[in-house]
Amino acid sequence: MARLSDAFIDDLLARSDIVEVVGSRVPLKRKGREYAAPCPFHDERTPSFYVSPTKQFYHCFGCGAHGTAISFLMNYDRLEFLDAVEELARRAGIEVPKETRQNNQDSDLRDQYAALEAAAKLFQRQLADSQRARDYLDSRGVDAENRARFAIGYAADGYSTLKDALGTDERRLKLLDRTGMLSKNDRGHVYDKFRDRVMFPIHDRRGRVIAFGGRVLDKDASPKYLNSPETPLFHKGRELYGLWQARQANQKLERLIVVEGYMDVVALFQHGVTQAVATLGTATTADHAELLFRNAPDVYFCFDGDAAGRRAGWRAVESVLPRMKDGRQAFFLFLPEGEDPDTIVHKEGAAGFDARLAQATPLSQFFFDEIGRDTNRGTLDGRARLAERARPLLAQLPDGAFADLMRQELQRQTGVDTAKPAAATPRPPARGAAPAQKRSLVRSAIALLLQQPALGLQLERPYRFAELRLPGVPLMLEILDVVQQRPEISTGALLEHFAEHEQAEALRRLAAQALPGEDASWAHELHDAVAQLERQTLQQRIDELQQKQRAQGLDETDKYEMRMLLQALVGRA
Repeated sequence: MARLSDAFIDDLLARSDIVEVVGSRVPLKRKGREYAAPCPFHDERTPSFYVSPTKQFYHCFGCGAHGTAISFLMNYDRLEFLDAVEELARRAGIEVPKETRQNNQDSDLRDQYAALEAAAKLFQRQLADSQRARDYLDSRGVDAENRARFAIGYAADGYSTLKDALGTDERRLKLLDRTGMLSKNDRGHVYDKFRDRVMFPIHDRRGRVIAFGGRVLDKDASPKYLNSPETPLFHKGRELYGLWQARQANQKLERLIVVEGYMDVVALFQHGVTQAVATLGTATTADHAELLFRNAPDVYFCFDGDAAGRRAGWRAVESVLPRMKDGRQAFFLFLPEGEDPDTIVHKEGAAGFDARLAQATPLSQFFFDEIGRDTNRGTLDGRARLAERARPLLAQLPDGAFADLMRQELQRQTGVDTAKPAAATPRPPARGAAPAQKRSLVRSAIALLLQQPALGLQLERPYRFAELRLPGVPLMLEILDVVQQRPEISTGALLEHFAEHEQAEALRRLAAQALPGEDASWAHELHDAVAQLERQTLQQRIDELQQKQRAQGLDETDKYEMRMLLQALVGRA
């Protein structure tokens, strides 16, 4: 696979602020010179995920996740390498070379996208051939424009229609299996996963088909809806049905309306409400919440008004609270029993639905209504219970006016002083702790170079310690060579360069440590360490000559070298 030049990657990372990239997806809080958050790559209560603006890399002390802005987008947004590069390039206002776009395509992933696109087209052809499926969509009021907008199709009622059409050889069969389009029974028989269902392709943020949802035509069949399983391309907790269409239909999204089903989204679009999205058969996740707010400042959660709907609303509250930065708003609309957005918009039209949205409950009101539902605020005990329930949840709010007002409201309702304590933040696990044993000079020098790679440019070449036979010297020389070749390289990019090196994990641990001091003191420490290494190199050569003298004597050249070495050693004392 052709690769981007190191110079392009260094320039791209230099123009990209990793704090901004990560912070737009994960709620970061400043901790000294760095930023911290609960790790987005594993479940944890105490934040151990750190982002360094100076080193331009992230590291989790819990699970070990680490990397640059590029690798973060790849891991968090599930993007391919080139897609992550293009995302950063768009933000930085620079162009990715065309030949790179053409050559840097992972062939296997490209084939998976192609297989799903082929399946979507097959389902659309089968819809055209099925009067029954078209009658169903007619009965739901879905016109030709919206069928095309959402690429709605139909999976024929047969166990091998898709497999026979697209799985024409072993390689294609494996592709269909990897993309979740096939199932296997206990006897090992492979058959189509989706049969006799109206098919809703699920698109990613680039408009590519990554999965499907299928709805039965027979009302007595079950399950009513069937989704693709998790695959390398599809992670339901990170995707929203209809987001691609909403972004295409609106030059700027001022709001997003979260509903529960595919048909709810389609029905709202059918009536001109083109800001609807749906979670994919799962509760609102933290990733959903971040994705919603990255696309619109106002988010409306629309649920049934029954107990299940209110529970779904509360799960959404728990997901959005840590992401309620100033300027963001969340609202909750609970519909009458037996109604859903599809039926409401058919009865009342877009104007009626918008009128209901205008009366939606703000997050703050829903929060206090729910958390105090079974408390008696007229008693001290009830107010104490309310305060104890609310405190840990409000502690998740990002610093800002909204957080201050929520704490003030809790104080008004309970009389309890809920001002955020100014106590020192707990130290992250193992963060920057000095090792029990004293670090070697080489290890100390490498640690300094990882903190600020540009310090290596201050060292004069050729390096007099290059011949020193100590563990780590060859690696230090490799690092200095990379820094000389790529003067703008950041800590994150340097770690990426050595990602396959046998010492990669040790380098990551060193880079993640918080060293005391600033650039000026680090430069002095590095020069001091190198000076000591040079003295050790002189002593190493002196020891060799002394050993030779004892074994066989020295010739005139050796004696001259010995005098020069001894003078140099005294001069460096």
